[in-house]
Amino acid sequence: MIRAINILLLAFLMLVMQGCFTGVESTKAITEKDVRRAEQELEKGRSSSSLPVFADSLPSWREGKGFWVVDNQARLIFRPSVDYNIDSLDIEGKKLTYDGYGIHRRVDNSEEVEIYLKLGTYRLVYDTGRTLQDVKSSSFSIPFLVDDDMLQFLAKQLKSKTVYVKTPIWYDIENSGLMNGRRFVPVEILDVKPGNRVYPVKMEFRAADNGDRAFVWMKLPGTHGAGRDFDSMFSMTDVRKQYPNISETNWSNIVHCKVAEGMTKQECSLAMGNPVNVRQLPDQTGLREYWYYDGGRYLFFVDGVLKDFR
Repeated sequence: MIRAINILLLAFLMLVMQGCFTGVESTKAITEKDVRRAEQELEKGRSSSSLPVFADSLPSWREGKGFWVVDNQARLIFRPSVDYNIDSLDIEGKKLTYDGYGIHRRVDNSEEVEIYLKLGTYRLVYDTGRTLQDVKSSSFSIPFLVDDDMLQFLAKQLKSKTVYVKTPIWYDIENSGLMNGRRFVPVEILDVKPGNRVYPVKMEFRAADNGDRAFVWMKLPGTHGAGRDFDSMFSMTDVRKQYPNISETNWSNIVHCKVAEGMTKQECSLAMGNPVNVRQLPDQTGLREYWYYDGGRYLFFVDGVLKDFR
């Protein structure tokens, strides 16, 4: 239902924008063709993935299927009960098990699906706000819960495999603190665990160069939007082989997220990522270019070569 509303809204906005640019202050009826076009625009925002995308829907759920609670705010989505005080339940990090679904009739006589989940002897009820047809016709997820089958699906694809990590933002497995991460080094995937409410996957790995055990937070493969999905965080192939002309000295800088005078824009981009802002100032001595990053950091290039930085 939500997806259908988003599609119709996008189609409506596209038509309104057309009217603005033509100066005609009227809105045409939204046709099936407009909806298909809007849906195609939405699909363009969906990330492609080198990993298979996990697909599951409520009708295929089996009793006993597990869901990990990644935030105590999950208490807010369940119906109050006389059997327990929902506000006092500490459920973050706990595993709930699916116990079937039923049909709940609202005051206006419409019907919606309710889902039953077990926590020990307690039976929690989640009102989906959707009809049975809605949940059958689309993939379905529950807020603040991570599907254990999805985690096992990813673990089967990745566990014990060697990949190349792209992000230097690593967290220590032992204490969850930030550590000195590196780019483009080979790592062995150790496990795939439930993440948090923003990034549902916690990918644990061991670095091949020094044995560091770390993890990163990750989005699901194939989700909308760029960044922090598997392909932006890892590579299946050795990235170093794509840049044979980069010297070993500069590659070492890149791996440790450092820059040095004389590095090219490509090398600096590999080391620090893309800047948040770029300013170009041509003069009689050449093209001067500033790259600005968060935290007051900047790089200063002359004719594509790094001359100064902070």
